[in-house]
Amino acid sequence: MPASELSAEDIAARLSAAGLTTHVVQHAYRTSIRAEVPDYFPADSWREVLDAVATADRFGLIASDADGLVLWAAVHKEVPATGDVRGPGH
Repeated sequence: MPASELSAEDIAARLSAAGLTTHVVQHAYRTSIRAEVPDYFPADSWREVLDAVATADRFGLIASDADGLVLWAAVHKEVPATGDVRGPGH
């Protein structure tokens, strides 16, 4: 398993351990982890959550009326060390 997948799996596991339900989605160039934060999430759990997403390449928190509070993180997939890394047609 590539290191990027292991990193994404680790983030998802740590968020789950903190009490969040996670959704992991594979994309062409990244793996995204998404978790809806409940209205009454314990304040002392935020340090654990922030430590987990800090290992991602990007992360953020979105607040909306439709979805509430959503935490997200993205881990970039590795690019091959040799060959045409831009893909066909580029």
